[in-house]
This record gives sequence, C-alpha cells and structure tokens, in this order.
Amino acid sequence: MKVKPDNHNFFGIGIMQCKRDYNLGTLWRSADILGASFIFTIGKDYRKQTSDVLKSWRKIPLFHYEDFDDFYKHLPYNTRLVAVELDERSIMLPEFEHPKRAVYLLGAEDNGLPPSALDKCHEIIQLYGDISMNVAVAGSIVMHDRIGKLSK
Repeated sequence: MKVKPDNHNFFGIGIMQCKRDYNLGTLWRSADILGASFIFTIGKDYRKQTSDVLKSWRKIPLFHYEDFDDFYKHLPYNTRLVAVELDERSIMLPEFEHPKRAVYLLGAEDNGLPPSALDKCHEIIQLYGDISMNVAVAGSIVMHDRIGKLSK
C-alpha cells in the first residue's frame, strides 16, 4: 500500500544527539516509505549511509539544528511536538491519538531526551517495554502506528 500525502496533515521525525549515523539512515528510509514530510537532526550532522538504499535524501528534506532551542524556535506553526521516551508522564502508544500536524522527537540511543526537552513537548509517548529500543526501530513503529490510525 502506498502512503498517500494529505494536504492538511503532515509529520516530521528526527533524532536529538544521534550516536550512530546508520540509525538516522534507517529512520530516513522508513520516513520515506511511511509518508513523512521531513526528518531532522539536533546536535549532530548526518553523514550519508549505505542503509539508505532508496536514496531518501532525494525525496524528503533533512533539516539540521545546532541544539534543542534552535530546533524548538523553528517548529512549524500550529504543530504538536511529540517526544518518544520512557517517562512517567508517557502515554502508551496504543492509547495515543496522533495529532494531524506533528513532529516526533526521538532521543539518543543511550541517554534519551533531556528533561529540559521533554518539558517543552506537548505529549510524550512510549512503546511497550521497560528498556530503550533501537531509535530507528522505535521511530518506525511510531510512524507505522500513525499511518494505521489516521488512515481509518
């Protein structure tokens, strides 16, 4: 099934302080397949990866931000910022209603998102499990869930 763009809905997804470049390449490929409008990095530039066999960089823009404050002040207007993080405030993904206009923020593979970033997010969601999942896998699951729920 091809994901069809919706002119009224959009989403972006990205990683803050990504430790392994191949995870961003994998996330970019998933974002391409699952209909993301853009991806982004915060704090670490992207280097082209062999994991991006679809050459997603030709289809979906990548934005880079120096730090969280730079990212936050450039959020698209009227868009909800959704953190994906193990946190006591988290809503479990199956119960979460995705906003029509969303930006999903994933944390580094080892330390996650800092409390200062979480405090500025509109929502925090969590996948099942009590330990951190691979960041590209977690992002792919969130995007798949979004497509499934919003395409009904």
